[in-house]
Amino acid sequence: MSGNTFGEIFRVTTFGESHGVGLGCIVDGCPAGIEFDADFLQSEMNRRKPGAKQKDSSGKEIFNSSVTARSEDDKAEVLSGVFEGKTEGTPIAIVIQNTSQISKDYSKIKDKFRPGHADWTYFAKYGFRDYRGGGRSSGRETAARVAAGAVAKMFLSQKGISVKAYTKKAAGIECTKFNLDEIERNSLRAPDAEAAAKMEERIAAFRKEGNSCGGIIECVIHGVPAGLGEPVFDKLDAELAKAMLSIGAVKGIEFGLGFEAADTTGKEDNDNMSASLGKIQFLTNNAGGILGGMSRGDDIVFRIAVKPVPSIFIEQKTVDTQFNDTSILIEGRHDVCLCPRIVPVAEAMAALTVADMYLRNLGSRI
Repeated sequence: MSGNTFGEIFRVTTFGESHGVGLGCIVDGCPAGIEFDADFLQSEMNRRKPGAKQKDSSGKEIFNSSVTARSEDDKAEVLSGVFEGKTEGTPIAIVIQNTSQISKDYSKIKDKFRPGHADWTYFAKYGFRDYRGGGRSSGRETAARVAAGAVAKMFLSQKGISVKAYTKKAAGIECTKFNLDEIERNSLRAPDAEAAAKMEERIAAFRKEGNSCGGIIECVIHGVPAGLGEPVFDKLDAELAKAMLSIGAVKGIEFGLGFEAADTTGKEDNDNMSASLGKIQFLTNNAGGILGGMSRGDDIVFRIAVKPVPSIFIEQKTVDTQFNDTSILIEGRHDVCLCPRIVPVAEAMAALTVADMYLRNLGSRI
């Protein structure tokens, strides 16, 4: 199987399956001398990990009706690449053990293709598949991405670059207020407390029905210097798009004004510029902080569309591995809305992309 490595200089390879012994990542190309914060690594893992009962930013336990009841510690164990609290410049290996997999939940449907999942495409490509939660195509693979992304964030923080994502819309409810401090206080990771409460209520109703829902996540990358990205094939927005679309549930991405730009004029869409104290500034950010595939020095802003969770507790029509028409009723523990758990994954993939582009840009001129 190819395609398990992301990046050119700051590279990450992930391994492992949803119901295997464990999973993890190898981060290669991280410069030596980066302050390595093991507590920060674990806090990032805790933001993504499954478990209906989670803790907010103050340590208070909150019930999250949107996520699976599967409970994993997701303890990240660093095997190599770190010495005396700093990166060594050698490959950083991180392992996360699986401790709460219940593979028997899938035994009844192992010969059936689940609608909305990668079961059929996996089978068509390889001739067989790991039916226990989807194997490599499972959302649990993203735990390894978050671990690698934490390392990228450590590197970027020393360059004054930060990444922040949040749920902008879920279950048809959209945020109308923006408070960064609110994001980690509610179960949806939304910047609007009132909207989050409405999302939670609607998601709880979907859970009761055995159904699921999707949403939109917005991400802001702050502090990126101008000039990151290559102007032809490896444009910064193209690389970010690849990173986001590699997340299983993500079906679309837009930057800045996005698809709304199609209904504007050049006069409306162009971001006018000014110079203040010798620094270029943009009066608006319809471009999402990227022009010609390169960062322009202001915030990079994009949004991703997250599809409804395909594992629903409603009978559906499908086909079995012998190509017979049949029906399927999924059992087990599954998310209802993926947005709050994809927030840290989106941040991780954005951080990995920018870290790689930052290092690539160092060779652009003398």
